[in-house]
Amino acid sequence: MTFSWPIRVYWEDTDAGGVVYHARYLHFFERARTEWLRCTGISQTDLRQEQDVILVVKDAYLDILRPAHFDDSLSATVCIAESGRASFRVHQELWRGSDCLSRADVKIACLRASSFKPCGLPTHVNQALQNANKN
Repeated sequence: MTFSWPIRVYWEDTDAGGVVYHARYLHFFERARTEWLRCTGISQTDLRQEQDVILVVKDAYLDILRPAHFDDSLSATVCIAESGRASFRVHQELWRGSDCLSRADVKIACLRASSFKPCGLPTHVNQALQNANKN
């Protein structure tokens, strides 16, 4: 299943020429991933507070194909690519209408919040990721 989240480009997202600054693409993708997790029933606040678990970006590959501009109405997508015992990878795209502007592959790792050491994904998170992958 591919999840989609609307994004509007604000002036603060752009350089002096009204073109989206390259690092802002990562912000757009982060927002979409956070909303996707919420929609799958995963609360990052509850994970941290109740299970001492945080989900962190381990690595990210970003490919900017075309520029986004001030006031563009965009759509950021999230699709789970793979899931392991202590991490998962998502594929993301940023669209303006039918034009793909950017792609990202992001690996998310599960850590103990108190020690920042790797740990296994909680059972309910693994189940939610598997269910998201089926839909």
